[in-house]
Amino acid sequence: MRQESVVVVYGGLSSEREVSLKSGAAVLAALKRQGLNVVGYDPRERGLTGLEQLAPDKVFIALHGRGGEDGALQGALELLGIPYTGSGVMASALGMDKQRTKLVWQALDLPTPESVILDEHCDWAGVAERLGLPLIVKPVHEGSTLGINIVRSKEALISAYHEAARFDAQVMAERFVVGEEYTVALLAGNALPAIRVEVPGGFYDYEAKYLSNTTQYHLPCGLSAADEAELSALCQRAFAAIGGSGWGRVDVMRDNEGKFWLLEVNTVPGMTDHSLVPQAAAYAGIGFDQLVLDILATAKRADNAVLGGHETA
Repeated sequence: MRQESVVVVYGGLSSEREVSLKSGAAVLAALKRQGLNVVGYDPRERGLTGLEQLAPDKVFIALHGRGGEDGALQGALELLGIPYTGSGVMASALGMDKQRTKLVWQALDLPTPESVILDEHCDWAGVAERLGLPLIVKPVHEGSTLGINIVRSKEALISAYHEAARFDAQVMAERFVVGEEYTVALLAGNALPAIRVEVPGGFYDYEAKYLSNTTQYHLPCGLSAADEAELSALCQRAFAAIGGSGWGRVDVMRDNEGKFWLLEVNTVPGMTDHSLVPQAAAYAGIGFDQLVLDILATAKRADNAVLGGHETA
């Protein structure tokens, strides 16, 4: 691996740019510490042309949000024949679409809260009656909890829709699950220890994720061994259902009756100092540098080397 050239792609143009810059810088520093031939690349500067000119043997994708996590970059790398970390084109695109992910899960009888797509002509009272209050309004194709709001009244539903629509043309409302929040990181087909997330304000939003020092991450998560095994197996099934591979993270709620509910998949999870995958890995005895190497080792060779002239498997 140390003889290969690696490019860490991060930054980009999405609303998650700042988080991506932090993730990419951390990954880049780890690979440099391990003596790899690695450089960082921000596609905001020269787009795909600059990346193609670098002609790396592998790409570590740390580009969060649209343009990096939605299959677009993955498709370009497939065409160039460059192996990359994370899920492929289909799984990346599907995982970025919260509503279609839920449709796949529902088709496979995997538990996920009911949801509906919103638009300006919605029967707002009907949505509130169908899903109950409170409910969650969120952009369909956005990450890092951007544009998400808890709605506690019919009057607040319309304003929450317009707030979410600032981030995405498609907005959804989802039944609110009262209970505990968990997240499970997946690496090379295995589930890392589950984390229970506790936020003093009760809502794991952007500030709680990346800025606050009061958010608590419980490791061990507090579940019984049997319940944690059930949660891990559910997350593995959920990730496999969308075709996920390499590494990722699945977010889950557990209601007051003890039932787990799948919320969403992250196919390019954060790798900042507040991020959850590094925390789970550390608890499992995998240091940050080794985690980055393990993720890089899962980089798959593209099957469609059309333009780049790279060897394929």
